[in-house]
Amino acid sequence: MSTDNCICRGGQKLIFACSGAADVGAITDQAARKMTKEGIGKMFCLAGIGGRVSGIMKTAASTDKILALDGCPLNCVKNSLELAGFKEFIHLQLADLGLEKGNSPATEENVGAVVNKGKELVSGNS
Repeated sequence: MSTDNCICRGGQKLIFACSGAADVGAITDQAARKMTKEGIGKMFCLAGIGGRVSGIMKTAASTDKILALDGCPLNCVKNSLELAGFKEFIHLQLADLGLEKGNSPATEENVGAVVNKGKELVSGNS
């Protein structure tokens, strides 16, 4: 499969998650997967943004909304998107929900809180 392929269609919402090694990374990863299953948006590859993979970059550039889920205050997702040239996206930092790196297990409750807030942000009801 070519890396130049993209799914460039309108109306799409992409979700980029931290997916880091800490507990909050596990929460953002699980929340993004759950949001994808629920049809809120589609989890997409942050590594492809960092690697400037052409198809992933084209798809991200053509989407209607991007939701960036950062687990901790390092804001790796936000920084990766901005370094790749993306300026318009919704950013959710888990600390804003009271979830703290090293003190927030990836429980259904914590994942659910991120899903609910992400859904609210993507739908514009925040």
